[in-house]
Amino acid sequence: MSFTRVLITNRGEIARRIQRGCRKLGLETVAVFSEADRDAPFVAEADHAVCIGPAAASESYLNVPAILGAARATGAGAVHPGYGFLSENADFAAAVEAAGLVFIGPEPDAIAQMGSKIAAKAAAEAAGVPVLPGYRGADQSDSRLLQEAGALGVPFLVKASAGGGGRGMRLVTDMADAPKAIASARAEAQGAFGDPAVFLERYALRSRHVEVQVLGDTHGNLVHLGDRDCSLQRNHQKLIEEAPAPNLPDDLREHMRAAAVRLAQAIGYRSAGTVEYLYDPERRAYYFLEMNTRLQVEHPVTEAITGIDLVEWQLRIARGERLTFQQPDVHFEGHAIEVRVAAENPAENYRPETGRITLWVPPSGVRLDTGVGEGSTVGHHYDSMLAKLIIHAPDRAQAIRKSVAAIDGFAVGGLGLNLAFQRALLIHPDFAAIRHHTAGLVEMFVNGWAPPAPDAQSRALATLALHLHLVPTAGNTPWQGLGAWRLTAPAGRPGAAFYWALGDEDPTSAAGDKRHLTIRLPDDTPVTVEAPGLTADRLTGRVGGVPFTRAAHLRRTKKHWQVFLSTPDGMAGFAIETLEDRHLQRASGKVGGADLLVAPMPGAVVELRVAPGDRVAAGDTLVVLEAMKLLQSLVAPFAGIVAEIYCAAGDTVAGQAPLVKLDPEEIQ
Repeated sequence: MSFTRVLITNRGEIARRIQRGCRKLGLETVAVFSEADRDAPFVAEADHAVCIGPAAASESYLNVPAILGAARATGAGAVHPGYGFLSENADFAAAVEAAGLVFIGPEPDAIAQMGSKIAAKAAAEAAGVPVLPGYRGADQSDSRLLQEAGALGVPFLVKASAGGGGRGMRLVTDMADAPKAIASARAEAQGAFGDPAVFLERYALRSRHVEVQVLGDTHGNLVHLGDRDCSLQRNHQKLIEEAPAPNLPDDLREHMRAAAVRLAQAIGYRSAGTVEYLYDPERRAYYFLEMNTRLQVEHPVTEAITGIDLVEWQLRIARGERLTFQQPDVHFEGHAIEVRVAAENPAENYRPETGRITLWVPPSGVRLDTGVGEGSTVGHHYDSMLAKLIIHAPDRAQAIRKSVAAIDGFAVGGLGLNLAFQRALLIHPDFAAIRHHTAGLVEMFVNGWAPPAPDAQSRALATLALHLHLVPTAGNTPWQGLGAWRLTAPAGRPGAAFYWALGDEDPTSAAGDKRHLTIRLPDDTPVTVEAPGLTADRLTGRVGGVPFTRAAHLRRTKKHWQVFLSTPDGMAGFAIETLEDRHLQRASGKVGGADLLVAPMPGAVVELRVAPGDRVAAGDTLVVLEAMKLLQSLVAPFAGIVAEIYCAAGDTVAGQAPLVKLDPEEIQ
């Protein structure tokens, strides 16, 4: 099982993470990449790189013949799948071994057994691990499933036997909805995983998601590396993870850990794996959910509290090495939190964001696992997660504070991220008090969530930062501080420079000198700053005699300036126009009007639900678009008749591309 070169069948941050693990052991790496990732950091940092196909994952990262061909061409002796894509595909693991290569992960049989949620729960029961009541039988007929649903009672879940990530899952709270839920779960499971089999499971209200990390070698040694809590989720996908799981009774924690080891031993598990549970705090009970036979996204929090490098040990185990520690040797120190940094807009149903990253200034003093950097382009083809912030502190309260500070120090431009939402989760009282649960976002934000609006002083200071950037040598009079391009203010404001926040009709003015500058907002609110200065992305000065220091990063777009400023509510972005920008603006030529449905982001048309001549009501779904593994239903903005269709199922469309034209329905 000796090898010196590892091919990584993944991309982004996990590919770079595995590369670091390989370098630690003196192993060379091979990156396989799609056309969309040609310029990605993980490709540049690999010792060898091979393009294996177009952007679509089905033609590249899921293309087994191309991957094995790349391994042969580069002389790779082992394959590491990371997570996602082919990481839990038993057939792929078997194909790797059949090709004479080492698969860095568990045996194909273990992957297959745990890959079927029905078989996995049977194995868990046999190993004495508690499972939720439900139906997991081979009879998949409608009549049998509905019969079992009636016996189970509501609420219950219909879940795909294969796959994960919330795909093929439906919650039923009214028995009348059961037939539709079963049919739609089957259809999604077939489309996503090629397997329509489903099972039924009692829904545990207000449950937490707790998991246990296990690690086993090929010599029969197997240990757990503690537990994690991953209860903050949206659409069944994790947002924030922490280790150890907080507020678990000591006896129950030990039972969960022992049960995970027992199950792993029962299936002869090797490499890193995770046993996931639903934990019911009210009943002090836990239930087996599934086992992930791969490296988890959240593995860094376990590394932080144990000091054990999981990727390194995956590689060592694959080489046939024995674990050099036993269970009593595993110690846990402090508390760790991982924040997933994703290109999405939580205020708009987690709509994916795409574009070129124009600014990337991560916080210092914390671990950041990332697949992008300044200049990277984020497309719609893959998952929206771009990076992970990993924070370690002596206890949970300090870890939360340190996590918030890390988010506050993270400046990103060019596309929207979920950082403000993650910050809101971290400071929420329910999270601090450990009242959160897997379906708790609705309770945490009863009226929905919207990013906080910057306060008046922050808006003024953003304009100040731009003003100082454009006029770095402001003199002692307003006249000396103005560039030749500026116009004077209306009567009463001689020498003021004007700036417009995007969307504002009225300007913000800046007037004064290097000793005192007054920023006057559109509502006439004045903010006077003494001794203003901008040096090395730091804005300084005094307001009302109180000194301040704010991080300030400026970038120029084609049409305006962007100012990223630290505020009391975190890092905020401001789009600001100068007088020249206003004068030089041209007609945007934006596609479409009120009667045209356009793609809000680049993506693939999954479903077209209308045809020319169809009559639709306002709110009817016309097109289903997939971007970054999320489905977006695009609805009719008003009642009308479909006049023209510009797309078809399977098409890849650009952002703002026209999809459907509607003729408004005339009122009789």
